[in-house]
Amino acid sequence: MFLAVALALGVLSGATAGIVGFGIGSLLTPFFSVPLGMDLAVAAVTVPHLFATALRCYRLRREIDGGVLRRFGLLSAAGGLAGALTYAQLGPSALTGVLGGLLVLTAIANLTGAFTDRRPSGLMSGALGLSSGFFGGLAGNQGGLRSAALSTFALRPRAFVATSTATGLMVDLARTPVYAAVSAGDLLRYWPQIGMATVGVLVGTVIGERLLFGLSPATFRRILAAAVGVLGLWLLWRSFLSA
Repeated sequence: MFLAVALALGVLSGATAGIVGFGIGSLLTPFFSVPLGMDLAVAAVTVPHLFATALRCYRLRREIDGGVLRRFGLLSAAGGLAGALTYAQLGPSALTGVLGGLLVLTAIANLTGAFTDRRPSGLMSGALGLSSGFFGGLAGNQGGLRSAALSTFALRPRAFVATSTATGLMVDLARTPVYAAVSAGDLLRYWPQIGMATVGVLVGTVIGERLLFGLSPATFRRILAAAVGVLGLWLLWRSFLSA
């Protein structure tokens, strides 16, 4: 039963990520935390996340905005490595509530059009990239904050998802070796579950990509804002329960 649910949830999360650029970690991490515990779940979900992100990045490679990727993605990768090293020392914990509140506020700003005439540059774009990568490395939830930050760059839907995916892949490549060094022995015991989730997210990635191509920019922006808001509320709730 666990393997079947892992497959189904993998397909759903992969499709969600294919549409809005994130969702794999947000959906799979709480599921894997039931048998593995939250700390190990963060490391386990990195495996399907890495494979799905690599596939999505390859398929959307021509849509990547190189300028945004250089300004935003490289610092995101640096932040991801710093967050993973912090994870290795402390484990993911106290920042969950802060991240949840930030995502809810960002969703409200996107739905109300507060970002319409504001475009980050210079130090601000770098700070957004660094902070989104850091949270991803620390708590495994990089996608929501990364998408919230990238929403200020006014990218077309496919360019948005492609650039977000390329950034996520850079973060994954920076943080995965740290997770592997810390938790490799424990993760090997759960390879059937991790493998099934990986198959699911790969299938879901292809499904989500097909849905993405039919979205208008306005519809995409509303879907993205709603997804970011839901993730923020879930993180706030998780923080409340663990308090």
